[in-house]
Amino acid sequence: MNEINKTSHLKTWIKDQITRYVRDYEKREDICTVWGEPQVGFADASHPYIMALKDLIGESHGLPQDVLPDATIVIAYFLPFTKELADTNKALGTASSPEWAQAYEETNAMIGKLNECLIEKLAQKGYVGAVSPEASSFDQVLLKSNWSHRHMAYAAGLGTFGINNMLITRVGGCGRYGTLVTNLDIEPDAPLKEEQCLYKKNGTCGVCVRRCPSGALTLDGYDRKKCYGICKENAARYTMFGSSYTEADGTTPNSVGSEVCGKCVVGVPCAFRK
Repeated sequence: MNEINKTSHLKTWIKDQITRYVRDYEKREDICTVWGEPQVGFADASHPYIMALKDLIGESHGLPQDVLPDATIVIAYFLPFTKELADTNKALGTASSPEWAQAYEETNAMIGKLNECLIEKLAQKGYVGAVSPEASSFDQVLLKSNWSHRHMAYAAGLGTFGINNMLITRVGGCGRYGTLVTNLDIEPDAPLKEEQCLYKKNGTCGVCVRRCPSGALTLDGYDRKKCYGICKENAARYTMFGSSYTEADGTTPNSVGSEVCGKCVVGVPCAFRK
């Protein structure tokens, strides 16, 4: 098998594994969330954009080589929410819908189990997969993650960033991201060249700014503290679904509940299409 066919075969196989896992997971009796068609990309683990994340985000941000010394690829995937779920969170105000909070926690929990499955499947083909220990952590002082799934997904060609700081994929930006570091010997994908955000593309739209309940989003910048304040309010409101964020040990919850908002990714043109 030549390199082109090998790359195509492995990429298709991984996409199929992810899609199959999501469809099976939806059938669980203890799950309420359903998802759209997963989008999958493959980033060069040594891409200049990834290598610059310590400067872009912070010195403590992890690199693929910190996770796996012989890392070659970061598998990044986007799990779209449904329009029905998005509609539950359209109401103006600071309170996210309970359905949104539950979907957030159920999706994050599924991502952990999905990655375990992918690691096992890759091992059967002779490859190694690993997850960053920072994948579920969040620094409540700096208000940043030391492992940004969205930035990895950008490097994998899944989308471009909107003015709401969310990644807009070919099927929109309403959903969750997961990543897995591996030593696959395949050709990586490249970041998208076409801008997906209408405001960045031609100065139109900006609806996400008007949707923001805290005033954290403006056309000129983003206030992390205001944004996080709303997320903390919702965490206190929704304590029944668990908490996805952990301390650096990867297991100890660092929030009382679901730190969610999501108002800037629903009711906007880029929610489900560019």
